[in-house]
Amino acid sequence: MKVVGVVGGRLSGNTETLTRVALEEIQKEGLETELISLAGKKIEPCDGCRTCLESGKCHIEDDFESVFKKMVEADGIILATPVYFGAATPQMASLISRFYSRGRPLKNKVGGPIVVARRAGHNFTLAQLLFFFMIEGMIVPGSTYWNVAFGRSVGEVLKDEEGVRTIRNFGQKLAWLIKKIKE
Repeated sequence: MKVVGVVGGRLSGNTETLTRVALEEIQKEGLETELISLAGKKIEPCDGCRTCLESGKCHIEDDFESVFKKMVEADGIILATPVYFGAATPQMASLISRFYSRGRPLKNKVGGPIVVARRAGHNFTLAQLLFFFMIEGMIVPGSTYWNVAFGRSVGEVLKDEEGVRTIRNFGQKLAWLIKKIKE
């Protein structure tokens, strides 16, 4: 059983730090994990050309397919993003837009979002990612609160004790649910 954590923020930033917290809890439960950073990857947004509906393949040649493949192969998926201008990062938005015609390949997989905000925008960003999980037909476990933590400077997110506790619980719940489904 494997969980991938896809991070839409910069390398070694608060979002990656918090995603690693969740992945550590998942590893403690005996599941394999992998962190995938979108930083440095080129993932263009869906351009709505509909070529994929006819050919089954997107005409855009970038890094999407490698990330997509790992997500499809995983039992669980975490999408993590900092808040950029009140929404998910452009890289994360591009990634989820490319699932447009893939036929819901993540249906019945377990997953959930992680959002890091400096101050605001977290509610919309959390909803943006949750809507993706819902559209894909995925199963989203709860936690002790929303999967949000606050921090601006690198490492500052770890000072948000409630946020870190929420993410630890989310990781535990995600692992528990995957194991229950696989029984």
